[in-house]
Amino acid sequence: MWLWYDWRSAAIADAEGNILDLEEWDGWKSTDSVISRLEIIAHSALTPEAKRLSERFPDAIPLIHGDPGLPDANWPLPSSEAMKSLDKAAIILSKRGVDSAAGDPDRRLEHILKATDELRAAWITIEGRLVEWVGLFLPEARFEKDRSSLATTVSNSESLSDLATNLEIGMPPVGPTPEEWKAIVDWSTSVSEIKTRVDKMETVVREISLEHMPSLSKLLGPILAARLCVEAHGRMRLARLPAGTLQILGAEKAFFNHLKTGAPSPKHGHIFMHPWISRSPKWVRGKIARMVAAKASIAARCDAFGGELWGDEIIESVANKVELLRTENSKPPRR
Repeated sequence: MWLWYDWRSAAIADAEGNILDLEEWDGWKSTDSVISRLEIIAHSALTPEAKRLSERFPDAIPLIHGDPGLPDANWPLPSSEAMKSLDKAAIILSKRGVDSAAGDPDRRLEHILKATDELRAAWITIEGRLVEWVGLFLPEARFEKDRSSLATTVSNSESLSDLATNLEIGMPPVGPTPEEWKAIVDWSTSVSEIKTRVDKMETVVREISLEHMPSLSKLLGPILAARLCVEAHGRMRLARLPAGTLQILGAEKAFFNHLKTGAPSPKHGHIFMHPWISRSPKWVRGKIARMVAAKASIAARCDAFGGELWGDEIIESVANKVELLRTENSKPPRR
């Protein structure tokens, strides 16, 4: 015995396809009511008609219209007028879905963070070109300590000799032509402008992350919290991940290489960016990463499910545990 149902009606049929009972809904002329019915179907729930038939026939197996397990029968399909109402409701639901996706912080974070990464990669590339270009004419120049200010220094210099004076180094025997120097200045201006854009975009990432994941942002910093959220494909999915999975988010290639070849398993993924881990001795990073990931998992769940907002006291307690692990493992283990 089968319980067939769709958005408008429900029916009971036996194995031979004979209709034993039938319930139909006549409120389909109201678009809002049809939308409510479609939402019920979308959540794989029973309609009121299907529920009533299920109570009368508890042994009937409920299957929605279109399921391949249903027998052939004269099911009470909607009329053409009802289908027009259904089409109208489906269009409205689609528009609502698009509007909802446009305002979804998870999607917004994904786009702004990836755009920032792409822009930063471009900035690193053209800044490296500027360093090599200037170094070609001024081989004595060293930019390791203050490389970030080179673009501004070049832009504010009227000539190569002026730049050499600012850098406190000697002039080469042969310098660039006026047009070539102008090209170098234009390039340095582009470096500065792109760096400014990167900084502005990172500010936007921080704002969205602090609002969307306040506790996790407080614990790990908004940029790292946003990166974990994007890597997990959303705040809700991040909150449902085990702490061990959160710990290696971003190290999937190393993890699957571990499964495939038996290579050492990764101890951390994106969370390595946090100073608690990256500035700790190598031999203790795994323990700190495991502890921090466990705390981050709790913070993510507080953000996703409306838990208590984390304050400075909790963050301080985590920092104390990090220091304790460093103290207890001040020397590398004996092998």
